[in-house]
Order: sequence, then structure tokens, then C-alpha cells
Amino acid sequence: MAECKKVAVIMGSDSDLPVVQKAIDKLKSFGIPTEVHVMSAHRTPTQAAEFSANAKKNGFGVIISAAGKAAHLGGVLAAHTTLPVIGLPIKSSTLDGLDALLATVQMPSGIPVATVAIDGAENAAILAVQMLALENKELADKLEAMKADMEAKVIEKDKKLQQTLNQ
Repeated sequence: MAECKKVAVIMGSDSDLPVVQKAIDKLKSFGIPTEVHVMSAHRTPTQAAEFSANAKKNGFGVIISAAGKAAHLGGVLAAHTTLPVIGLPIKSSTLDGLDALLATVQMPSGIPVATVAIDGAENAAILAVQMLALENKELADKLEAMKADMEAKVIEKDKKLQQTLNQ
């Protein structure tokens, strides 16, 4: 595959890994170089800001930010870069992830964080791939193949359902 920019996957806590692993696996299935780190908007804000500020020059094209509860990590990362940041709210509290969703999606003007569903790790990865595919035809072709495969699977499921119901 032609040279591809890296995707950074930044988790607010290592307890987020079971959800985040789905994004890592999906990115790897597309052959995208991925770096995964634990950084906290509240406990390591300087480290998070420095990573984000240097991400572009370090070869990254997109940052995925996974965080639960207050979920300020995406905003901190987005405030220090012009790269796209994708927020992945993690269900980790008594509010079933709604707190993380609202904290991630409600960014001030000028600091956008594209946000996927609570625990929507695969979609975060696919969105990152779509962003990188704007400049990478091989990734674009892989996305087209993925969509065609999804379509074929649904058509096959419908065919089986029709056979079952019409017996």
C-alpha cells in the first residue's frame, strides 16, 4: 500500500482498552499504522497537549480520542492541533456513557471533535479511514470493497429469510 499517515488512538484510561481494541483491530485490517497511548485530559494535560501539538509533524493524519465520564480528552487534543479528532465516548459511569457523549460532542466553536456513538469504536476507526482515504486511493478502494461486502451479506441474509418464511 502507498504510504499512509498514522492514526493515533488516545485513551483516557487503560480500562477503555476493551472497547478501543475494536478500533485498533479495524484500523489494522485496513493496514493503517496505529499508535495507542493512555493520556488524561485531567491527570496528564501537558503530555496530551504536547502529543497533539506535534502529531502532524510526527506523521499522524487523524486522532481518535476515547474517554468516559467527563470526557474532556477530545477537546484538549483538538485544541492543540488542526488534524481531525474523532471522539469515542466510553460507557463507564452510572450515566451509561451519556455524560461522555455530551462532554465529547459539545465543543466550543472552532474546536470541533467529530463524535461517534457511545462505545462506537469500529465506526471511529472507519471514519478515520474515510478521512485518510481522501488522499489515498488504495484506502478508498478498500472502503468500497468493505461497503460492497456489507451489501452482499445483507442481501444474502434477506434471501435466507425469504426462503425460511416462504416454505
